[in-house]
Amino acid sequence: MHNLFILGSPRRNGNSAKMAKAVANGCLQKPGNSVEFVHICDLTISPCLACGGCSSTGNCVIDDDMIQLYTKTDAADRLFFVSPVYFYTMTAQIKAYIDRCQAKWSRKYLLKKVHRPNEQRTGHLLSCGATKGDKLFDASILTVKSLCDTLDLEYGLPLLIRNVESADALKKIPNKLADCELFGSRIASGN
Repeated sequence: MHNLFILGSPRRNGNSAKMAKAVANGCLQKPGNSVEFVHICDLTISPCLACGGCSSTGNCVIDDDMIQLYTKTDAADRLFFVSPVYFYTMTAQIKAYIDRCQAKWSRKYLLKKVHRPNEQRTGHLLSCGATKGDKLFDASILTVKSLCDTLDLEYGLPLLIRNVESADALKKIPNKLADCELFGSRIASGN
């Protein structure tokens, strides 16, 4: 199973990246799993133009780094959408990727093409935020559920961590990275 981690933080080694690395380590504990990281901040992804260009083909008309990401997204068996919370939602970087998946929405809903049916592919939200607010992850969860539907993925278990703000805050919470690794192992085991 190929596990694709799409990292939306502008910080390459921030808390959400640390979460992702620990989850990936857990996935790799199970035979037959591979992992790949894509840092959105390293790519050039223009925002969706709402031009309708993908409506008849299912392909986006913008020629940028998203083209390679469409291929990686379609090829992955499990996708992990990784983002800290900024103003109670996902970062602008990962949101540009999500919005550009309008082409995949067109493929599914306008062209009636289901991608890799019956393969039990899953999508998971990995997110952390600085506050303890009850609704801290609500917008991100709804966004990823909608994205999973568009990409023909089953929305899988999320991993959500509150009250982490400084760049090394996650390391200071006892056993939290070990919990992240265990989460990855469970996901890779199908639990």
